[in-house]
Amino acid sequence: MASMEIGVILPSVAVQREQRLDLGTAARHAEEAGLDGVWHGDHLATGAASLDCAVALAVAAGATTRIRIGASVFVPAIRALAWSAKQIASLQHVSGGRLVLGVGSGGGAGQWAAAGVPYGERGRRTDTALELLPRLLSGETVTLADEPAQVRLEPAVTPPPIWVGNASAVAVRRAARHGDGWFPSMVPPAAVASGRTVLAELAAARGRPEPVVAVGATGVLGSAPGLPTRASIASGITGYGIPLEEATRLPVTGKPARAAEQLAAYREAGARHVVLGFAGGDWREQCDLLAEVRALLP
Repeated sequence: MASMEIGVILPSVAVQREQRLDLGTAARHAEEAGLDGVWHGDHLATGAASLDCAVALAVAAGATTRIRIGASVFVPAIRALAWSAKQIASLQHVSGGRLVLGVGSGGGAGQWAAAGVPYGERGRRTDTALELLPRLLSGETVTLADEPAQVRLEPAVTPPPIWVGNASAVAVRRAARHGDGWFPSMVPPAAVASGRTVLAELAAARGRPEPVVAVGATGVLGSAPGLPTRASIASGITGYGIPLEEATRLPVTGKPARAAEQLAAYREAGARHVVLGFAGGDWREQCDLLAEVRALLP
C-alpha cells in the first residue's frame, strides 16, 4: 500500500502569543521532527486574529529547506487574479518549488464584502482562477476574463500542485477538471472513498490522471491533563454544518498508536496526505507526537 504524508497546520496567532512560538521556529520544529508539510489558512476578516497566508508561508519557507509549504486553503477569487498569481509565484520562488496550493472558494460573506468582491461571484471567479493560474504562473501572456488587458508575470515558475478544497460535488468536479489533487476537510473515511471513486471517473472521462487525495483533519494527541476532549473538539466541528453524531467520530485523538489507526483508515480509503490542525495542547509537543504517528504508518 502506498505511503502517506503527514502535514501540520502552523500555530495560530493566539497560540503563538500564548506559547511564545514564532512561525519560523514552529516550521523548523515540524521539519526537524520529520513531518512532511507545514500549512496555513487564508483568512481576511473573520473576527479572530490571523496572518496573511502568503506572508506566513514565506516565513515558513525561509526557516526550512525540505518540508512542503502548503496553503490550506488559498482563496484566489477574493483577490484580483493577477495579484493572486503574483503571491503564488513569489511563494513558489522563495520556497524553492516546495509550495502546494490548496484552493477554495469559501469563507463567510463578510470576508468577501471586506475585499469588495460580490459573494455571489465566488464560484465563477474560482473556476476562472483554476483555469488561468497555471498559465499565469508559467509566464504566458493571458487575457483576463474580467479585464481587457493582457497580463504577463515574471518571474515565471513551475506551477505548484493545485489541490481543490472542500468535499462538495462541485469541488470534486473542479478537482477532476483542473486539479492535481482533491482536498476535503472534516470528512469520514467512507466519504473519502466514495468521493475518490467519483473523482477517478470524472478525471478519466476527461482524459486526465486521477488527482491525488488529501484530507484535512483536527484533533489532539496524547493523554496529558487538560487536553480538549473528543466531545469538545466535535462541538467545534459542528460549525462546518456537520451533525454532532458524525462530528464526534472525526477528531484524531489518543496516543500515537491509536491515532495511527485512525489515519490508516484514511489511507485505506485512498488518501495519500493528511493535514492535521491541533485542537489544543502544547504545539511543539503535539508536533512531536504527530511525528511518532507518522513513524507508525508504513
